[in-house]
This record gives sequence, C-alpha cells and structure tokens, in this order.
Amino acid sequence: MLLGLRSFARDRSARSLLATTMTLVAGGTGFYRWVEDLSWVDSFYFTVITLATVGYGDIAPQTTAGKLFTVFYVVVGIGLIVALATEIARHVINSSTDATDDE
Repeated sequence: MLLGLRSFARDRSARSLLATTMTLVAGGTGFYRWVEDLSWVDSFYFTVITLATVGYGDIAPQTTAGKLFTVFYVVVGIGLIVALATEIARHVINSSTDATDDE
C-alpha cells in the first residue's frame, strides 16, 4: 500500500486531483463559515460529512444560499471524491500487482 501511495504522490495528474479536492474542501469550509456562520471546525466537519455522503443530520444549512450551494456542492464534490478515491485505489492496486509480478 505504501508503494501505491508513493506512486500516487509521484503522479502529476493524481497530485492535481488531490489539490483540486483540497481546494474544494477548503472552499466549502470557507463558504459554510461565512454564510452559515458555523465555527471553522463545524464548517470543515459539515463539508467532509457532506462530500462523504454520510450526512449525520446534526448540522444542516439554514440559509437559502447555504441550501442551494449544498445542492451544487454535493453534485460536484461527490464526483471529485469518487475520482480521487479511484485514483488512489488504482495506484495501490497497480503497486501490489507490480510487486507480485516481480516475485
């Protein structure tokens, strides 16, 4: 697995995907902090829980702007999270099959 993560870290497009995802999370955190007046921790928590599709329901947008943002944020964010997870998995799987082939 460590070899796969190293491979991921060396891959320029994978790093770009990670940076885009981190930017999306940071942007969502800032939006919820500003529009929903949540603390930084609650904003980050809500952002991650929303993109992970867990949705505990303990925090929910209260403003119209927050609700509309969340609808679009989920559509874009879930696709990006799935793409990132797929890319990480691809690198991990390829590194394990490469290690098996070397034996």
